Amino acid sequence: MEQQRRPGLTEALIVWALFAIVAIAAFATYSRLPPEELYHTSGTGIEAGASRVLVFLGYPFSIVAIALAAIAAARLGTRPATLAAAVTAVLCATIGVPGVIDQADLDARPVNALAGAGVAIAFALTLVAFVREGVGQPNPFGRADVLRALAAVVLLLVGLPWVFAELGFYVSDVPVLGRIFLAKEVVPSMGGEPSLHAVHLGRHHGMDGVLLAFSALVLSRVPRHLASAWQAVALSFYLALMLVYGLANALQDFWTEQLVKRGTVSLKIPSLIRPEASWAWAAMLGATLVICLAVFRVGRVDPRQRGGIS
Repeated sequence: MEQQRRPGLTEALIVWALFAIVAIAAFATYSRLPPEELYHTSGTGIEAGASRVLVFLGYPFSIVAIALAAIAAARLGTRPATLAAAVTAVLCATIGVPGVIDQADLDARPVNALAGAGVAIAFALTLVAFVREGVGQPNPFGRADVLRALAAVVLLLVGLPWVFAELGFYVSDVPVLGRIFLAKEVVPSMGGEPSLHAVHLGRHHGMDGVLLAFSALVLSRVPRHLASAWQAVALSFYLALMLVYGLANALQDFWTEQLVKRGTVSLKIPSLIRPEASWAWAAMLGATLVICLAVFRVGRVDPRQRGGIS
C-alpha cells in the first residue's frame, strides 16, 4: 500500500527563520532606543524590548503561525497534531478581538500572551515534525518560483525604509537611498498628533504587510503537495488572503509615508489593518479568490509529483 504523502518543512523553516531575525531586531531596537523615538510605546531597556516582541508575536506573526501549524500538522499526519494546530488557530485568533492589539498603545499586556502561546504551540509542532519526520524532500522549483522571487525582491525594495527603521536607523541617512525615500524628515501633524519623522524608528504595519506577503509567497509552494484536497484548498485560500492583506497594508503605509507626506498626492488610503464591511475589503476578498484559483492552483496534482514523505 502506498504511504500517505506529506509536505516537507523547508518553506516553513525559512519563514520561522525570517520571523526570528525580525524578532531579534525588534528586541534590540526597542531595548536601546528611548520611547520618544519610537511609536506608542513606553519603557526602556530589556523590558521594553521583550514587551514589543510579545506584541509582534501577536501581530503579525500569529497570522502566519496558523499556517505554519497547519503545515507541521500535515507533516506529522496525526490527530493530536491536528488538534494542536486547531488550538493554535484559536489562540492566535484572539488578536482579532477589539482592544487586544491597539495601535494607540503597543505595550504588551497579559492578553497578548494568548497569541504568544499559540505561536509557541506552532513552534513546538514544527520542532516535533522536524525531529520525527525530518525536513522532507524539497518541493521542486518551477517557473512560478521565478515570479515569487521577483515579487520578493520588489517587496524588499519597497520595504527598505521599514527595514532600516526596524534596525533603529533612518534610510534617508544612506547615500542615494536618501534621495529616493523619506524617513528622517519631519512632516506636519496628521490626525492630531505632533509633528513626527516621516518614517519613525521601530516597527511599522507596512513592514508587517511585507512580512505577511513574503511568507505567503514562500508557503504557497506547499498546498499542491498536501495529500488532502480539502487541506490544499483551505491552506491555499488562507495564504492568498494573507498575501492580499499583506500587500494592501504595505501599499497603504508606503502611500502615506512616501507620497502623502511628501506632498505628491493628497488622496489618503484608509487603514486596512482591521476587517470591516467596506468596498476595500470586498475588493480584497475578491482578489483573494482570483489569486487562490489562478495562482495557487488549488486542485490536487498527480501523486507522482508530490515527492513522497521521505
